[in-house]
Amino acid sequence: MAQIYFRYSSPDGVLVDRRESDFDDAVEIRDQAARIVGELIATPGPEDWRDWMLYVSDPSGEEIFTMPFSLLLGRPH
Repeated sequence: MAQIYFRYSSPDGVLVDRRESDFDDAVEIRDQAARIVGELIATPGPEDWRDWMLYVSDPSGEEIFTMPFSLLLGRPH
């Protein structure tokens, strides 16, 4: 089981989720990352999510992967 941390960034700053999450495999981590990004994008409000990134790291701070929010937003029309 892996302990994972999520961090979000935009051109205006960084948000750190201090709660650790436990996952069994990389697929589960990726799916949770996509859920988090999807939930944030779906939140009503004026936020422009195109320049946001989700960073996934282990307890030592080692980055495992990043997920640009634009990946789930798709191309603008």
